[in-house]
Amino acid sequence: MGDQANLAALQERVVTLLGDRIIEQSIAYGELTVLLHRETIVDAVRMLRDDAETRFISIVDVCGADYPERDERFDVVYHLLSPNKNVRIRLKVRTDADTPVPSITPVFPGADWFEREAYDFFGILFSGHPDLRRILTDYGFDGHPLRKDFPTSGYVEVRYDEERKRVVYEPVKLPQEFRQFDFLSPWEGTDYVLPGDEKKSS
Repeated sequence: MGDQANLAALQERVVTLLGDRIIEQSIAYGELTVLLHRETIVDAVRMLRDDAETRFISIVDVCGADYPERDERFDVVYHLLSPNKNVRIRLKVRTDADTPVPSITPVFPGADWFEREAYDFFGILFSGHPDLRRILTDYGFDGHPLRKDFPTSGYVEVRYDEERKRVVYEPVKLPQEFRQFDFLSPWEGTDYVLPGDEKKSS
């Protein structure tokens, strides 16, 4: 009950602090989630960091989420922590593949890596970032692998070949075939015989 009261008080303070920067807000999974207008993100994180009643001084993560059916297909999600208040907040902004999100590195320099990762994996652009380039994919990698429409074949991968003593480029090989999962309850069982259970059914 105390946690809910604390979250409700935090929600009230954040709504007062951020005002019309907020599109919508809700409490879910024990955290306050706030959807903001994209161009207000830098001001919002600065205010949440500097306000004496919130003190969100720690950046935990910045990540992307892809919803290809939407016009603004990407959510950029920011997780902030207030060690003083022992509470977290989740901020979200929406964007498309062409519209950059303002970088929060002037407020949280530690967001540098996270924003580069979101750019590398999703192709999300950040304006004002000091060094927006790929960070984890191979040299010459084409595309953004965490987009939902990213093809799983037709690309090359890079690896070091111990025999040739050099880096080699090879077509991507998926060692396991794709499988369809039915997500049925394990207690109810399936309508078909699972591999290895043939003897039990006879």
